Amino acid sequence: MLSTQKTSVVRAGAGERKRSLLTRLRRIRYMRIVFARLIFLLPLVVYLATFYGYPLFYSIQISLEKYDLQSEITGVTSFAGLANYMADFHDPTFKTAALHTLLFTMLSIVPQFLIGLALAVFFSRRFPLSRTLRVLFILPWLLPLIVSGTIWKWLFNEANGLIDLVLSGLHLVPAHFSWLTTPGWAFASIIFVNIWLGIPFNMVILYSGLQTIPQEFYEAASIDGASSWQRFLYITIPMLEPVIGIVLMLGFIYTIKVFDIIYVLTQGGPANDTQTFATWSYNLSFGQQLFGQGAAQANMILLISLVVAVFYLRWSRYSTRSI
Repeated sequence: MLSTQKTSVVRAGAGERKRSLLTRLRRIRYMRIVFARLIFLLPLVVYLATFYGYPLFYSIQISLEKYDLQSEITGVTSFAGLANYMADFHDPTFKTAALHTLLFTMLSIVPQFLIGLALAVFFSRRFPLSRTLRVLFILPWLLPLIVSGTIWKWLFNEANGLIDLVLSGLHLVPAHFSWLTTPGWAFASIIFVNIWLGIPFNMVILYSGLQTIPQEFYEAASIDGASSWQRFLYITIPMLEPVIGIVLMLGFIYTIKVFDIIYVLTQGGPANDTQTFATWSYNLSFGQQLFGQGAAQANMILLISLVVAVFYLRWSRYSTRSI
């Protein structure tokens, strides 16, 4: 009887030790998996912290300090709170830059999207040389912005620019017309160039979205007697709605911070006629050496972009739930 009890106790103890060992091995295995995941995430975290986190923190820090050329030389700054933001708001250039930024963004996004959508629908049909033409349309998007801006600056040149030569030859504009130094026309010119640059991006994203729409929907609509326009309105547009949201959001964020093209073509002139938030931030920082105000203006651009991104995420979540 005693031997039987001892045997059962030994077996129970052995089972307990075995379960404890298995639990420990599972815990060690789980810790190894977590550690491996952290190791893979570490380069990304370091990259984001170095190239995004630190510059953002430094920009916010400068915007809250009285940081100018003297501070840059001496290394001594003083806390200014929201004084730089208030100085930007009360600057006469603020209203001009805000209006130009709004007009530049809206007048660029809408034509880019409409033309890009039209080209995406056009290239969704198979025809000879369609791939070659798609590649040619994408080329402007692949060029560095400085290169594109320099090319267009030559095209708009009043002395020997191709645009001036063609249009003056057709008697549409006076000879040697100053496109980039005439108020009104300078602003129209940078909008035209930005539209040209943004069309390939819109076309590529929308074309990819069109490829995901099942052809069965179009075939069923055709059998029911739907016209091409009805198929576009009631099939293409609703199915493309998520892609359209992404395109418009990214287009807004990209356009509101455009600097390269404007600076190469006009540098914000003439007489602030093409001054936007991005170029004004640069002028405040590196033209007037008011680094605190320039950082504050750059942070305003970031804040506007974040608001648009949050609005898009909420809209996307709502539209997904409604479906």
